[in-house]
Amino acid sequence: MHRAVRNAFFFALIHCIIYAYINKGTAAFGVYAASKAAIRSLVRTWTTDLKDRRIRSNVVSPGPINAPMANRQSPEVIARIVSTIPMGRMGEPEEVAKAALFLASEESSFVTGIELFVDGGRAQI
Repeated sequence: MHRAVRNAFFFALIHCIIYAYINKGTAAFGVYAASKAAIRSLVRTWTTDLKDRRIRSNVVSPGPINAPMANRQSPEVIARIVSTIPMGRMGEPEEVAKAALFLASEESSFVTGIELFVDGGRAQI
């Protein structure tokens, strides 16, 4: 019985949406925020649309990540960004990858329709 439950869903769709202050209502980000909200809404809709095909659909939303593009910013800009993250640091690409791998694995076989923030708590405050 346990194995049958774990294998009930065998395919996972994972959508990664990078956000830049979209959860805070930042000026001049209206169209960008709307496009990200549309993806989140589609994932929730796909949760019901694809259930009979046994496909799970989730969103990964990374926060500020220590990647080449971020490293182009001045130390002052990086410090300002880090000051908005409860964990006090930028994330690493591997941390986002691990979250996506979790959602693609059998370990998340009962997880669908969610948005998983990988942002050090930034979106929650």
